[in-house]
Amino acid sequence: MFGLNNQELLKQMQESVELSKQKMEETRVSGEAAGGLVRIELNGNRRLTNLEVNAPLGDISKEDLEDFISVALNQALEKANELNEQEMAESARQFMPGF
Repeated sequence: MFGLNNQELLKQMQESVELSKQKMEETRVSGEAAGGLVRIELNGNRRLTNLEVNAPLGDISKEDLEDFISVALNQALEKANELNEQEMAESARQFMPGF
């Protein structure tokens, strides 16, 4: 790596970032609320991949459903953010020892 010129290093860094993005695209995290009544799945790039409401909608008030979705989404986002940070740190360590 230290024998590379700036262009070669930049190209390797870009490839590493693209690989990380692809890995995050394929990775899934989830959050749930009300004992699994609402379940949300995101990929590592924080895109919604699945939303489940596991009860008849007539059994849940609008306000409760909104709260359950918010709780499940926040859980999934927290997991996705953590996963994304870990992946980016691993990618950066290749080019910045001690990072």
